[in-house]
Amino acid sequence: MQRSISHQKPLVPFLYVVLFVFYSSLSSIYLFLPPLLAVLFVLYSNALKREDFLLLMIVSFCLLVYEANKGYFLFSTIIYFSLAYKFIMPKITQNFSCKFCIKISFVLLAYIGYYLFLSLIAKVFLLPLPNINYYIVYYIVIEFFLVSLL
Repeated sequence: MQRSISHQKPLVPFLYVVLFVFYSSLSSIYLFLPPLLAVLFVLYSNALKREDFLLLMIVSFCLLVYEANKGYFLFSTIIYFSLAYKFIMPKITQNFSCKFCIKISFVLLAYIGYYLFLSLIAKVFLLPLPNINYYIVYYIVIEFFLVSLL
C-alpha cells in the first residue's frame, strides 16, 4: 500500500485506539486504573481547536468505548464535551491566566461536570440518577498529573 508524499499522517493513532480499548477493559476490572476521561477531554478539545478530523474521530470512538464500558448513554460524552468546549472552556481560559488553574479546571470539568450533565439528563427523562463513588477523587488527582504532561 503506497502513501502519497503530500499526505504524511502516521498510522500510529490506530494502535493507540487498540491500546485504549484494552486499557479501558482493564480499568473496568481494576478500579485503581483511572478511566482517562479527562485525558480524552483534553484530546477532544485539542482536536476541535486544531480542526483535525482524524484525531476527532479517533477520540470520539474512544469516548464511545468509555461509554460502553461504564454503561452510560450513547453519545453523552461527545455531546457534553462539545457543549463544554463551546460554552464553558472559553470562559475558563478567559478568566484564568495560570496554566495550572486551567488544567485542574479541565480535569474537574471532565469528571464533576459530566456527572452533573448525566444527572440533568436523568432528571429530564425520569431515569435513575448516576451513582458516584469516592474513586473519583483518586481519578481526578491521577489524571491531573497525566493532563499536566500533555
